[in-house]
Amino acid sequence: MQPVSVSTTVSRPIGEVYDHLDVLGNHEAFTDHFMVDWELSGPPKGVGARLHANVVAMGRKQPIDLEVYEAAAPTTIVERTVAAGGKRVTRGTYRLEPVGEDATKVTFEIAWEKTPVGDRLAGPMIRPVLRKMNQKAMDRLAEQLA
Repeated sequence: MQPVSVSTTVSRPIGEVYDHLDVLGNHEAFTDHFMVDWELSGPPKGVGARLHANVVAMGRKQPIDLEVYEAAAPTTIVERTVAAGGKRVTRGTYRLEPVGEDATKVTFEIAWEKTPVGDRLAGPMIRPVLRKMNQKAMDRLAEQLA
């Protein structure tokens, strides 16, 4: 499946935005409209931070395991999510770019590394739902950091 990408502009310098996103627990406040039952483990920030949660989408609740496996301050954070009993593996990448001195463009892209057959068949329905959920998360992030 093709990746899904969304973005927003946050009215904060890139370093502040990165520091906020680097703490995995901070993501709950802007993703709790589709990710529930959070259980964090590992370090609170950076590579190795982990999350077990449930994703609620399209009338279903599915457990996921997420781990931050790459972090390059102040521009990139990469997460890997495993779901569907290991049949679905995605890579979520936050890319940050300065926009002037006091604003940051945040782009989040989800890409599939491993996709169950059902997801591939339902791709035309899944991608718009993911785009809407993730755009709402980016909009909420911008509001929270404003």
